[in-house]
Amino acid sequence: MERLQKIIANSGYCSRRKAEDLIIKGEVKVNGKIVTDLGAKASLSDAITVNGKKIEIEEKEYILLYKPRGVVSTTNDDKGRKTVTSLIETNKRLYPVGRLDYDTSGLLLLTNDGKLTNLLTHPKNEIIKQYVVKINEAVNPVLIKKLLSGVVSEGEKLRADRVKIKKLDKRKNKTIIEIVLHEGKYHEVKRMFAAIGYQVESLKREKLAFLTLDGLTSGMYRHLTIKEVKKLYNLAK
Repeated sequence: MERLQKIIANSGYCSRRKAEDLIIKGEVKVNGKIVTDLGAKASLSDAITVNGKKIEIEEKEYILLYKPRGVVSTTNDDKGRKTVTSLIETNKRLYPVGRLDYDTSGLLLLTNDGKLTNLLTHPKNEIIKQYVVKINEAVNPVLIKKLLSGVVSEGEKLRADRVKIKKLDKRKNKTIIEIVLHEGKYHEVKRMFAAIGYQVESLKREKLAFLTLDGLTSGMYRHLTIKEVKKLYNLAK
């Protein structure tokens, strides 16, 4: 038995908060009876409907995608651009765990497990994300170190957990930098470098927690193992 709002959220119908609103408004029924108590519990064998629509509990699926550039991290796009879900063959309703910008490539998880998504994206759980940044300029190492103490962008302080210059080529005027973060704020990496005077030419996420892109090329994906899913849950908790 689980709380009703949790079952609805895990089905992918809506968020848990939205499910609570629907319950309070009397729009949820269990076995034909309206339920308005937020403490009410149900089992997966119960007939649960929201606004007359039966909730279908899908088997959980977890996919690690090597997202290419030029693909949006959404399930649909009003501009007609290719979406990450269009790259995956599945009959389940999967959603990205967080997002990567349209012009950013790299590791992206997709799942229908709302609980794990919330755990991995909540800043308090400090799930690390490792990126490789390319800048068409020979950067000043002193300025790069400022990212460790924190910089201010749009009134918000942004800070890197780790930062390392992997390649500095003054002759070709190019720098490759590895940066590790855990918060995942909007356009965080690009804003951090802009704050110290550099424009990011390309950005790639190479690692999320212990997961990497090993064995994959751009546009490819694989399913997570049960062991990997359990490890993610343990890390997030």
